[in-house]
Amino acid sequence: MTNSSEKHVLGLSGGRDSAALAVYMRQHHPELDIEYFFTDTGKELPEVYEFLGRLEGFLGKSILYLNPDRDFDFWLKQYNNFLPSPQTRWCTRQLKLRPFEHWLRPILADGTTVYSYVAIRADEEYREGYSSKHERLKVRLPFKEAGIDKPGVIELLDASGLGLPKYYDWRSRSGCTFCFYQQKIEWVRLKEQHPDAFEEAKSYEKDAVENGSPFTWSQGESLEEMMQPERIKQIKQDYQKRLERAKLRHQINPLRINDEEIDIDDIFGQSKGCLTCHK
Repeated sequence: MTNSSEKHVLGLSGGRDSAALAVYMRQHHPELDIEYFFTDTGKELPEVYEFLGRLEGFLGKSILYLNPDRDFDFWLKQYNNFLPSPQTRWCTRQLKLRPFEHWLRPILADGTTVYSYVAIRADEEYREGYSSKHERLKVRLPFKEAGIDKPGVIELLDASGLGLPKYYDWRSRSGCTFCFYQQKIEWVRLKEQHPDAFEEAKSYEKDAVENGSPFTWSQGESLEEMMQPERIKQIKQDYQKRLERAKLRHQINPLRINDEEIDIDDIFGQSKGCLTCHK
């Protein structure tokens, strides 16, 4: 039985790893009454919401949606229309971490110890996710402890019947539609898959540049420049060349049926994306 002075929480990004961790915890630690939560920025891909709905069905319990009390547009104005960037990740801080802290603050104040389960895999170097600022907020890394790597994560999702979120067909990361950690091929595919979301991102970028922002969504060029026909052709050709090189380097393990999976992280190298959004 779970001690009433303890609370167990697991944050979901709508991505592969955190969903697999939810599956793992349900299967291996059914004695824990875990509350699953998703911090909704309102700018997520529709495939994310669809996948979370299917995950709720597997878990047999609702996922708590933590909605920030002030949305992306509010914070964009607070930051003088400067876009978030790898150098200034105000979107993670204000739209992800702030609602999480606000939710837990009264729980911790009541003397409850909160255990937060984070989906850092065994094949990843430890990256700081949510750094606990409270002595009763304990971060746990079950995949690290159990030695579960990327193929193991995919096996967990396949065995559960969930499979991967549908956006993995064309993109490697969850999070906002206009996440600045996307590769250029992912911007091209966003335009193809969700043109309205792409146009919204382009509008935000145009306003930001006009207000003096030093950042565009993708480093080194604007979305307008990126979407010129010749540039799109170049981006797709570059991606195909990188994919072929990745396939040549890839060593298939015959004991792991899903080991042939190659995604954008394999092609471009592991991103240093926001742990809160991308797991």
